[in-house]
Amino acid sequence: MNNIAIWYRYFGIPEQTLELETAPVGLLTPGFMRVRMQFSPMNASDLTPITGAYGHRVVPPLVAGYEGVGEVIAAPESWSHLVGKRVLPLRGQGTWQSFVDCRSEFAIPVSDWIPSDLAARAYINPVAALMMLRLYVPEGKRVLLTAAGSDCGLLLGQWAIRLGARSVTGIHRSTAHATRLAACGITSVSQKDAGAIRRFASESDLVFDATGGELATAILQQLPESSTFVCYGLLSGIPFKQQHPRPLVRWFHLRNYLDGLNSRQWHSLFSEIWPLLNTSMYSDSVRYPVTSWKEAICFYREPGRSAKPLLVMN
Repeated sequence: MNNIAIWYRYFGIPEQTLELETAPVGLLTPGFMRVRMQFSPMNASDLTPITGAYGHRVVPPLVAGYEGVGEVIAAPESWSHLVGKRVLPLRGQGTWQSFVDCRSEFAIPVSDWIPSDLAARAYINPVAALMMLRLYVPEGKRVLLTAAGSDCGLLLGQWAIRLGARSVTGIHRSTAHATRLAACGITSVSQKDAGAIRRFASESDLVFDATGGELATAILQQLPESSTFVCYGLLSGIPFKQQHPRPLVRWFHLRNYLDGLNSRQWHSLFSEIWPLLNTSMYSDSVRYPVTSWKEAICFYREPGRSAKPLLVMN
């Protein structure tokens, strides 16, 4: 049995660095289960490490990809009830491959009522959004989002409203996102409208920023000193500048919070996420065969994109 995997053996531009490789499947480590992958999505968090941006903690050679869904084909006796069932094989090997071996206690079973294309995307953005809203409670606050058209931004906005936010405003790059944001009860603002951004920033209590760069700097200059600015991404590739000690700036990296979760807490987190996802607006998906991974990246980079590329692994 052979495994097809997308590797990066050094840092660089993903389109030039990734390679599709085939090799025999190795022996299964005791305590692990083996999952035949179905779908693996493509996120910024998948592509950014390939560039070397996180070289202090990510060291190639590695298989790319952090999330996805598949079917269990082998498991220890105590987990044999999951053979033939769908799970999310997370927190271990890269998911852009045909077979993923993961620690059995951290595999997340997928309920029958969850479609596979949604289950494949239930980790990175939903878990990050839920954890940020637990850490920085939006109740009664005026919330401002950057990259509001992204999957994480869209979930942050919807769930902040459910948790009692006074208002939620989302900054977007493309007008294609404005209608979707409005349907979620989120006030939409174009990233090109500097005046509106300054006005909303001056009235905001809590900011979730995924862009950095000039936009983040401009927001920080207008925020009230009593507000909180949470940075969870750097999509612009440019750091922001904080010129004053207030407002408070906080950094959120999902990886920093996962190590503290035991298996019980890990499963409890997803028991909360499944019903939330099932009743939230989320991007559609577009499927690409794993052999067409370059085309998937090209689609991912399209401005105004409103769907998520999914690699079909089998």
